[in-house]
Amino acid sequence: MRKETKTVLYQQENAVALLTINRPTVLNALNRQVFHDLESLFDQIAVDESVGAVVITGAGEKSFVAGADIAEMAQYTPLEARAFAQQGQRVFSKMEKIPQPVIAAIQGYALGGGCELALACDIRYGSPKAKLGQPEVNLGVLPGFGGSQRLPRLIGKGRASELLLTGDIIDSTKPFALACLTKSSP
Repeated sequence: MRKETKTVLYQQENAVALLTINRPTVLNALNRQVFHDLESLFDQIAVDESVGAVVITGAGEKSFVAGADIAEMAQYTPLEARAFAQQGQRVFSKMEKIPQPVIAAIQGYALGGGCELALACDIRYGSPKAKLGQPEVNLGVLPGFGGSQRLPRLIGKGRASELLLTGDIIDSTKPFALACLTKSSP
C-alpha cells in the first residue's frame, strides 16, 4: 500500500492503520488535496485485509481538524465550491462504508468540516481539550459534508438544531459534546 501522501500521514501497527491529517500550520484544515489523499487511502484500506481498524487524528496538539480551508474556499467559483462539498460528501460516505471501523482521536479543535469528519467516524474519542462545533454557520455557510444529517442522528434534533443554528463551540465536558463523543479521555 502506498503510505505517503501530500497531506495525510499513514502508519500501520499490527492491524491498526493510523491516518494523521498533516497540515498543522493551518490547524489541519480540509482542502481538495486532503480529500484526495483520504479518498485514495480509504480505497486502499477497504481492500487491505491486514487492516482491522483505522484511527484518524490531526497533527499537533491544537487541532484534530479545524474545518475547511477558508482561505482556499474564498477563491472558489460557485461551481468549484459545489464540487468541493460533493468531494467531501463522497469521501466521508466512502469512509463510512469501508469494512473496518474508523475511530476519530480528537485533540483540540474539531470544527466545521472537522466536526463533520468526526461525526462520520464509527467511534469518536475526545481529549479533555477537545472542542466541537459547526461555527461556519456564523459565516453564512452550511455544513456541507453531511454534518446536518449525522449530528441529529447522534444527539437528537433539538440539540443538533441548537448547535447548527448558533454555531456554538462546545468543549468535551459539556453534555452536547459528551453525546457526540463515544468517550472523553486523556
